[in-house]
Amino acid sequence: MNIGKTLFAQVMEFVPWKTFGRIVDRHKGDAGVRTLGCSDLFRVMAFAQLTWRESLRDIEACLAANQAKLFHMGLKALPARSTLSDALNQRDWRIYHALAQRLIARARALYAQDSSLLDIDASVYALDSTTIDLCLSLFEWAPFRSTKAAIKLHTLLDLRGAIPAFIHISDGKLHDVNVLDILPVEAGSFYVMDRGYVDFTRLYAMHQAGAFFVTRAKSNMDARRMYSAPADRASGVICDQRIMFNAFYSAKNYPEHLRRIRFKDPESGKTLVFLTNNTTLPALTIAALYKSRWQVELFFKWIKQHLRIKRFLGTSENAVKTQVWCAIATYVLIAIVKKELHLDASLYTCLQILSVSVFEKTEVSCALQPDRSRPEPSNPANQLILFDF
Repeated sequence: MNIGKTLFAQVMEFVPWKTFGRIVDRHKGDAGVRTLGCSDLFRVMAFAQLTWRESLRDIEACLAANQAKLFHMGLKALPARSTLSDALNQRDWRIYHALAQRLIARARALYAQDSSLLDIDASVYALDSTTIDLCLSLFEWAPFRSTKAAIKLHTLLDLRGAIPAFIHISDGKLHDVNVLDILPVEAGSFYVMDRGYVDFTRLYAMHQAGAFFVTRAKSNMDARRMYSAPADRASGVICDQRIMFNAFYSAKNYPEHLRRIRFKDPESGKTLVFLTNNTTLPALTIAALYKSRWQVELFFKWIKQHLRIKRFLGTSENAVKTQVWCAIATYVLIAIVKKELHLDASLYTCLQILSVSVFEKTEVSCALQPDRSRPEPSNPANQLILFDF
C-alpha cells in the first residue's frame, strides 16, 4: 500500500510534465508570474474537475479545508480565488490545448489495440458538435442569437476507445460544415456525419484525400441512378445504387459517382438514405456505421454530466477555453490511467471514486479497482465450532 502519496498526486504522475514545461516555455506562459504558474493552475483545475467544484469560492474553501495536504498536490501555498481568477484570464489557453493534444495522442496510441468497430480494419470517426448556452451580457465575445451567447464544441470522436481525436471550440455562429475545412483527414479512415455536414465540395476534397465518409442525403437532393446492385429487402436494404448529380453546381462540386443506399429501419420503420464514397463494404455495414454515430451524442451527454463545462469560472474567452481544455485533458488523463493500469472499472466509476477520495493515501490501482469478491471470514484458532455440518 502506498502511504506516501495521495491519489491525486499519483494521477498527476501520468501527466508528461517535461513536455508540459516545454509547452509553457514555448508560449512564455510563466513569464512574470510569481504565484500560481501554468502547472499549478492545471493541478487546481484538475482538482476542480475531479471533485466537482462549481465556483472559485468553492475551490478556495475546499483547498483551505485540506491546507496541510496541498504540498502533496504539488501546490506551494493556498491560492486565493482572486489569484485563480487572474490566472484563468491571463494564462494562455493554447498551453492547455497543447497539453490536451499531447494526452490525446498518448491515449489513442494506448487504445489503438482495442477491437475495431464492426470488424473494419480502419479507424472510424464520428463528427458532430454540441452547443453550450451562455449569457450574452457576460459572454459578449461568443454571439449566437440576438438574446443568447453560446460556444460550440466541434468534436471528432475516435470510436475505438471513445477518445476525442479533434476538438475545435468556436462561437455559436460557426456552422458545422465549416469545420471540414480544418479537419485533419486520414487516408483510409471512415468519417461518419449527419446531414449538417453535407457539402459536396468539401466531401469531394475528403474523397480525393483517400478517406471515406458516411452521411445522410438531404430530402431535396437531385440525382439520377446510374446502375443498381442487388439488394436483399428482407434485411431492410431497399436499394443500393450508384448515382450522379443532375444539378449543375452539385455535379461540378462532386463530378464522380456516389453510392446511395436506401434503408428501412426494422425497429423504427423509418426510411433512411445514406451517401458514401465507399463501394466495397456491404450495405448493411454502411447502415451500421451510420448508427454508430450515436456514440458521439452519448459522449457529449457524458461530458456535460460529469465534467464541469456548463458553468464557467470566468467570463473571458481565455478563461472559458482554459477551463474546457483542462476538463478535456482531465478526462483523457483518467482514460490513460484506466488503460495503463488495466482497470476493469468504467471511466464513470473511476471519476466517482476519485471525487471522494483524492486525498486518500492508497495505491491508485487498488482504489480505482472495485473489489467485488468477498473474502471468507477466517475462524480464529481458539474458536470452538458448535455445529459442524
